[in-house]
Amino acid sequence: MIDIVQLISRRTAFLMGAGIVAAAFAAIPASAQSDKPIRIGVPTSIQVQVGKDIRDGVMLAVEEINAKGGVLGRKLEAVVADESNTNDAAIAAIKKLTADEKVDVMIGGWSSGFALAQLPHVSAAKTVYLICGAAAPNITANVTKDYENYKYIFRPMLNSIDLARDVVDYAVNFVGKEKGVKKMAIVAESAAWTRALVPFLEKAIKEAGIEISAVEYFEIKTTDFSPIFAKIRNSGAGYMIQVVSHATSDIFIKQWADAKVPVPLGGLDAKAQEADFFARVDGKALGQTTIVPILRAAVTPKTIPFWDAFVKKFDRTPVYTAGNAYDAVYLYAEAVKRAGTTETQAIVKALEQTDYVSTSGRIVFTNTHDVRYGPGYVRWLHVQWQKDGNRVIVWPKDKATGDLINPAWMQ
Repeated sequence: MIDIVQLISRRTAFLMGAGIVAAAFAAIPASAQSDKPIRIGVPTSIQVQVGKDIRDGVMLAVEEINAKGGVLGRKLEAVVADESNTNDAAIAAIKKLTADEKVDVMIGGWSSGFALAQLPHVSAAKTVYLICGAAAPNITANVTKDYENYKYIFRPMLNSIDLARDVVDYAVNFVGKEKGVKKMAIVAESAAWTRALVPFLEKAIKEAGIEISAVEYFEIKTTDFSPIFAKIRNSGAGYMIQVVSHATSDIFIKQWADAKVPVPLGGLDAKAQEADFFARVDGKALGQTTIVPILRAAVTPKTIPFWDAFVKKFDRTPVYTAGNAYDAVYLYAEAVKRAGTTETQAIVKALEQTDYVSTSGRIVFTNTHDVRYGPGYVRWLHVQWQKDGNRVIVWPKDKATGDLINPAWMQ
């Protein structure tokens, strides 16, 4: 028969030993308890430039941060999930990253349509998602309407309404007031983000005293723009504001130049932001202006170093999503440092307190988790294709590197 005193002594010794072990583990810093990497999921479409640049912007930032020791003693690791070009694939990418890969955060979202389809699945997964290309305002609309379910969505770039404000500033204060244009037309692809942007654009320009002589939408697969150009020409517009993000832009610009449409154009053309666009359209973009978030210019102290590092690593110049994705990694890393953890709820609170100078400006999030727009925060550059494919900043005035020129047939 076991002595009851011996049993108690053994039990006490066991508990004391367990306590010592527990105390020893508790004394180990949190950063040393896990050497597992912090996993960044990257849902994107690598078949398109804006999607590929999200991936590469993330990769560059991860490489830089890891070279400096990582975050809280842990390395960063990027896990890419290809969205291809369908809503179903975009949703599958989110599910793969959250359920199978169990990432700590996601950075991606180049398409507004895809991002909107993904939102319920992001909410269900309760994983922070930093959106780097999709501009539709309704992507973040539910952050204030249903905070508990949608607080995980952040967009460290301008939404389409703020992009519209930037285009209005350019159209009214530069093209209108400085260049004397009194009548303008708007031409836009038919898409979710443009349907939100164009009415705002039209209303704001009209309120500034400039006549809008025509508003024309076209389907993304349009191949003949001559009817639209005829309407613009007949409307008497002195300037054409373009709102487009798909490859149709190449056809649009070539036909605009071939037809010698006597109306200069500018605004927002995502394809015209690409470095090879001028060569791709055989130089016919001469005189076209488009808004860009980033160029090799001293927008902030981080802009040129990022640009040069990206070109060195990938042997091409970045488009807007690259800078946004690069910044998003740093925003997340800073939030983790401030929170002292990767726990999602703590990261949401830390991101809401963001005040960070990025490659495109000072990032402070609003209550919708969009970035604050305007002087001192984030603004975009209006850049014109000029001689030999050089890109010249024409607006805002404090960043300008040259003046606006007309298309060759109007000079």
